[in-house]
Amino acid sequence: MALRTHTIGNQGLTASVEGLGTFGLTAAYGTRDDAESTATIHRALDLGVTMFDTADFYGYGEAERLLGRALASRRAETVIATKVGGGTFDDQDRLVGPANGQPAYLRVAVERSLRRLGVDRIDLLYLHRVDPAVPVEESIGALGEFVTAGTVGYLGISEASARSIRRAHATAPLSAVQTEYSLFSRDVEANGVLAATRELGLGFVAYSPLGRGFLTGTIRSMDDVPEGDFRRTWPRLADGNIDRNLVLVDRIRAVADRVGVTPAQLALAWVLERGGTAIPGTKHRTYLEENVAAAAIELTPAVMAELGVILPVGAAAGARYTPEAMAAIEE
Repeated sequence: MALRTHTIGNQGLTASVEGLGTFGLTAAYGTRDDAESTATIHRALDLGVTMFDTADFYGYGEAERLLGRALASRRAETVIATKVGGGTFDDQDRLVGPANGQPAYLRVAVERSLRRLGVDRIDLLYLHRVDPAVPVEESIGALGEFVTAGTVGYLGISEASARSIRRAHATAPLSAVQTEYSLFSRDVEANGVLAATRELGLGFVAYSPLGRGFLTGTIRSMDDVPEGDFRRTWPRLADGNIDRNLVLVDRIRAVADRVGVTPAQLALAWVLERGGTAIPGTKHRTYLEENVAAAAIELTPAVMAELGVILPVGAAAGARYTPEAMAAIEE
């Protein structure tokens, strides 16, 4: 069965219900393997994935370059989404400062992303983080200029508060809001973000729908996390938290076993059942195929209700990021 597509927001954007996240292709999650990453991207296209999500922050430009090369011969089949403003980079792609929503900087950042991706149009462009020093209207207004010029198709915003989402959307129509969302991170249900997207008719794009891989059940201790992997600093794997969180993972596995799917597929099916777009990241074809198969799984209302009870909002122990990274996220 082909991977189904759906509309994202009410501005005309259409893409597959599952996309491919690229945060781990060139950095963050273990050893880089460009050949396997490229093969995974091509396999995703073959399976009907059209949404490919990246950012200038991922690998400090390297993820955009790899994705652009991999998609070059099949550009017409894709919806390329990228994000700018999550950090300040110089013209050598070196990180030189925090989130930056200054219009002048964002204009330069978008041009750099276009060049790295090797495209003349970005289908979906997000403001990666809201800069507390810059009114969100100014940041989104600058990105909206690219929509007017035709070099960007649609706009989105990432990890923004419900208030900022409303202000941004009133300035330049948004299509998507991207925020971490999974059975492990249900904050958007409590802080008004999910409600705001539904009120405004915006698409909701869930990143880390597998809880940074933890919901797959493959991580039982820090020994299962590769050297150099950013999850070694992840609060939810820290002493005192990991044992409590493994209890939650085991609950998911028990339900998955009963339903006849893998824990990863159960977690993804839950997100999709909630009406969003899921963008699990992987650089391995095997995991990709397992993830895409989740889109065909229909969870019964009883299973959805059970999952909501055994993993309620706030169940996970530990913060989503380190204190430094959490400081860049609007609550």
